[in-house]
Amino acid sequence: MELNSDFNQRVAVHSASQAWLASPITGVDRRMLDRIGGEVARATSIVRYAPNSQFSPHIHTGGEEFLVLEGIFQDEHGDFAAGSYIRNPPESSHTPGSEKGCVIFVKLWQFDMADRNDVRIDTTQMLYCPIADLSLIHI
Repeated sequence: MELNSDFNQRVAVHSASQAWLASPITGVDRRMLDRIGGEVARATSIVRYAPNSQFSPHIHTGGEEFLVLEGIFQDEHGDFAAGSYIRNPPESSHTPGSEKGCVIFVKLWQFDMADRNDVRIDTTQMLYCPIADLSLIHI
């Protein structure tokens, strides 16, 4: 599957207007924003976990990073509330789920394969630092 896969083209996706698509795990749905590949893919998605849903244990061969948008995401590494940024490097593993339900913004297979840095940040505890000179932002 290829969805918004030409990264030379600017694309805006209004995800709230997209239908939730079922994943292979009951209770876990997603809205695909970009994708190159099948079920294992380079992908950016919004994923919704219903209460008491859980994925099987798995390895993220190409790495994973996500931001918890709503609720509490859980795995054996902890409970992560809205505002938590998690970065699981290539070859990391976990058993994700959510007792109360959650929504996350997730990116898969977008790492340097030699990267092995785990990151856990509670962005709600970070200080806001405005950039005075917008010319410093490079997109």
